[in-house]
Amino acid sequence: MDILQKMGKFTVKTALLIALIFVGILLAQQKEAEKEVSIGERFHKETSLTWRGVVGDMFRAKPKQPPQYKVYPGANKIELPKPEYKGMTVEEAIEKRRSIRNYSKKPISKAQLSQLLFAAQGVTDKMYGKTLRTAPSAGALYPFEIYVIVNNVQDLPQGIYHYSVLDHALELVKSGDFRGQITDAGLGQKMLGDAGVTFVLSAIFDRVRYKYGERGCRYVYMEAGHISQNISAGSFLRAGFCLRRCFFRRKSQ
Repeated sequence: MDILQKMGKFTVKTALLIALIFVGILLAQQKEAEKEVSIGERFHKETSLTWRGVVGDMFRAKPKQPPQYKVYPGANKIELPKPEYKGMTVEEAIEKRRSIRNYSKKPISKAQLSQLLFAAQGVTDKMYGKTLRTAPSAGALYPFEIYVIVNNVQDLPQGIYHYSVLDHALELVKSGDFRGQITDAGLGQKMLGDAGVTFVLSAIFDRVRYKYGERGCRYVYMEAGHISQNISAGSFLRAGFCLRRCFFRRKSQ
């Protein structure tokens, strides 16, 4: 009987402690909300890894886990050539890498586009029933869907395509010339319409938030950087992308 009474007291004390912590968190959040901060500062604070944030996530509702893959039923599917695994060394690619805005007018090949898409999100392995990809992802949750706006690719009509990760194939979302729209979306940066292909990264944040809460938003933006770096490196390592051709042409001049 004494033991039960002690357990009961312990349970009550624990519940009161949790309640006090929760109230303290709410009061602190309310106080911070009253301060005028920029969007960047607010994002930084609300997604920081802190004890307050960790405890707050225990009480904060999280979204349901969405499907891991986005599909377009009935879409015309175009198979891509298999990616290759040979090219210049990483050190050589780092040395030659440059960010430029002048593009070759020559179309890129379907094999080159295939290589870039594989570098972005290609499947490299399987573990515990989950596919692993070329770019690292928090918790192997892979929130990104990759779209390409095809402007000038050999044997591939202009349009918007979705990269089907599991099939290593393209799904046609919409046919047409979207160079003007993508340029406008990029605040008038003409390079987006001049490039042979423009990559669009679309994130489904709930794929990460269902596990990590608001902190997962940070991980999504980190992953965008990983994918972009892979595309950039892939263009030098093997694909011979229009950026690379233009760079060497300018260098020789």
